[in-house]
Amino acid sequence: MQQPPRPRLTPAIADVRRMVRDALPARGLVLVGLSGGADSLALAAACAFEARRAGLKAGAVIVDHALQAGSADVAATAAGQATALGLAPVLVLRVAVDHGVAGDGPEAAARTARFAAFDTARAETGASHVLLGHTLDDQAETVLLGLARGSGPTSLQGMAASAGPYLRPLLGLRRSMTRQFCIDAGLVPWQDPHNLEPRFTRVRVRETVLPLLERELGPGVAEALARTAEQLREDSAALDALAGGISTELGEPAGDGAVRVSVAVLAASPPALRQRSIRFFAEREFGVSLGRTHTLAVARLVTDWHGQKALDLPGVRVVRQDGWLIFSAPGPEPSKGPSRSHGTTRH
Repeated sequence: MQQPPRPRLTPAIADVRRMVRDALPARGLVLVGLSGGADSLALAAACAFEARRAGLKAGAVIVDHALQAGSADVAATAAGQATALGLAPVLVLRVAVDHGVAGDGPEAAARTARFAAFDTARAETGASHVLLGHTLDDQAETVLLGLARGSGPTSLQGMAASAGPYLRPLLGLRRSMTRQFCIDAGLVPWQDPHNLEPRFTRVRVRETVLPLLERELGPGVAEALARTAEQLREDSAALDALAGGISTELGEPAGDGAVRVSVAVLAASPPALRQRSIRFFAEREFGVSLGRTHTLAVARLVTDWHGQKALDLPGVRVVRQDGWLIFSAPGPEPSKGPSRSHGTTRH
């Protein structure tokens, strides 16, 4: 196959390529999640170049969300660009975005459909990773949205550069760098009209809120928000490891499929560890993801005990009994029979 012409090496091209080079795995096939926009197009071009140098295989997956007129043509153009860059295989997957999921806005629904398509593409091709074109600007927007919603440290961590099969090599670069890359490389990115739609919260943050903060507080706000996300991710990982140890080592079977943990142990733990341990118990043993309100309600059985009844939460029942917090599936109260097994949890 004839290789695409090699563009003159400019600072933007050098920086994007370096970030991609540092993120690529040692072997196998990777796919670039390509929308045709400047971020993903710069990522695709850099990945094609660096993968060839490293002896890796690199392809692309284009997701057609079918949310706009002409979306199939946009996807076909992106596929053509990927092929011209030397990426193979190139997959175009059309998805149906479910707008009826409770609590999901259009952005979240599209994201769910997109990542399902990425999983399908990995399964079909055997790719080890999908590379995503999120930039430092996207990270700053995510953190700012988390702050506005009071979402807590989990949301404020933003996006991880590496999360399972997903890699985000460009999180340390500004969006202006990917645009300059495309100019320097002679690439024509797609301009998504949704990126200018003020009905989308993220667009308002991008076009109005962040520029206002930069004007009023001075430059560097986006970088500061990204640094905050990185620091919170480190702190949260440490707390998660400690809480995971508490929930794993001190939980024990309580009969009838229930699991219990000592109230005294939870009471002696700092609130951040206590709340995490409660969430881990519920998620690991019963597949339930407790929100902040429900987690604090369970914590009050530890810190503000005055004989409350059992908490019947979605997917799990929690009751304080004889110095224990007992987690069980919804239904009748578990038996009080003592357990002779200690130090292990049910699997």
